[in-house]
Amino acid sequence: MSPVSEKNKKINGNLNKFYNYSFPKMTVLVTLLDKAGKPNIITLAWHSAVSIKPPMYGISIDPRRYSHDGIIKTSEFVVNFCQMDILDQVHYCGRHSGRKFDKFVETGLTPATAQKVKVPLIAEAYSHLECKLVDQQLYGDHTWLVGEIVAVTCDEVFDEDVLRDNVDPVLYLGNNEYTSFNKVRKKF
Repeated sequence: MSPVSEKNKKINGNLNKFYNYSFPKMTVLVTLLDKAGKPNIITLAWHSAVSIKPPMYGISIDPRRYSHDGIIKTSEFVVNFCQMDILDQVHYCGRHSGRKFDKFVETGLTPATAQKVKVPLIAEAYSHLECKLVDQQLYGDHTWLVGEIVAVTCDEVFDEDVLRDNVDPVLYLGNNEYTSFNKVRKKF
């Protein structure tokens, strides 16, 4: 074992806020239809690819969130990847409930027709994963919702499937603070 130097001296972190030590995380807007069939948007930083064959993507949502039951009822969602130029809208969607607000109207984000699901895409996002729910599992206080990706659309911002340097995805740092690849920081 190597000795701990002053440079890499460790301190105890806050176990109750363990997730902050995994940030920054790419932030996405997930679109869905609520239980009444109305489009809604939720901001998430807890999401991940789950499988290549078949293509699957997972999102983590607290069951108390309005969006949770909509996804379960309709069995569809779209993961929309966003750039810093719509950060204000991304933040708004994470701090306002679809129970009280029409987030498309309030933010001015543009709903666009998806290829394979009834859920709208967000036109301002640069990439979209259309998903059909295949599994759900409660882990502690969040449900892990896994969808099979049935369609992918994107702007022409990829070279051989690698994101170009001029694209600036939203990264969440925790505590209502965001950054980007270009180190543009904004705290709400």
